[in-house]
Amino acid sequence: MASPGAGKPSPEQVGGSRSTSADSGTPPAGDPTAASSASRTDNPSPSAGADAAPADAAVTDAAAVDAAAVDAAAVDAAARGSADVEAAVGAGAVARQPVSRARPSSGIPAQGRGSKGGAAASGALSTRTEEEAQAPAPMEDAELRAALEAILLVVDEPVAEMQLAQIVEQPAERVGGMLEDISARYTAAGHGFDLRRAAGGWRLYTRPEYAAYVERFVLDGQSVRLTQAALETLAVVAYKQPVTRSRISAIRGVNCDGVMRTLNTRGLIEECGIEGETGAFLYRTTALFLEKLGLNSVDQLPPLAPFLPDDVEEVLDASG
Repeated sequence: MASPGAGKPSPEQVGGSRSTSADSGTPPAGDPTAASSASRTDNPSPSAGADAAPADAAVTDAAAVDAAAVDAAAVDAAARGSADVEAAVGAGAVARQPVSRARPSSGIPAQGRGSKGGAAASGALSTRTEEEAQAPAPMEDAELRAALEAILLVVDEPVAEMQLAQIVEQPAERVGGMLEDISARYTAAGHGFDLRRAAGGWRLYTRPEYAAYVERFVLDGQSVRLTQAALETLAVVAYKQPVTRSRISAIRGVNCDGVMRTLNTRGLIEECGIEGETGAFLYRTTALFLEKLGLNSVDQLPPLAPFLPDDVEEVLDASG
């Protein structure tokens, strides 16, 4: 005879941990529900129908108890697993590595795949940085003026503006303006010396009104002047350059070979080429000549007209 609860799932089927053979009819040990069912099966009684409902309720309660146990076991297992994972992460057993997405290779190294605009900007920035590093440090006007004066006091020949600019590491335009300012200051203050342009450069010179005192100090009984013949020959070269030696002799009316050698030895004249028709050497004045006269170029030589005689044409006709 079947158990009154045979149509409902048994507690063993709900828990998944216990099973009962339908054919053996042997209840599992320790199961009071199964034992009572077996007892009622072996000893039927008139009250079996009345006991069916309480038996079904007991089976349902047992199934609910087993389901709650299963849920509690699952929660406990999940808690233990979460604790294990956290312990493993804390101990460093779980390595957290960033996920990298593979990108197609373009055949160009990563450092070489920058944009042209970025490379140009980087190059421009580098260029500006180098220019800033190489740019001369600003100099105060007073310091620049003092530095130029110190240099000009020790030079033995005129110094060009570009050379001075390189020495003081300042723009040539600023150096030129400062030299003009120094010269104006000396003139305004009435100093016995002046800063003038000469032979393409700048040099300090004594003022003409004090030449007698300077000459007296420098000469001191020594004769360093050129002879009259040398001065005449030098004047011809200065006004007629480039000119040949024969042309100078013709103008002066005497042989000037010895005087020309003297002027060349002193560095006042120099050879500057050969005349095409005769093959004779051409001569001109030197930068030393301009320096000695305090001139910047031969264009500043005084005109000859005021020094020529009134009957110059008659003199030329007579000599010709």
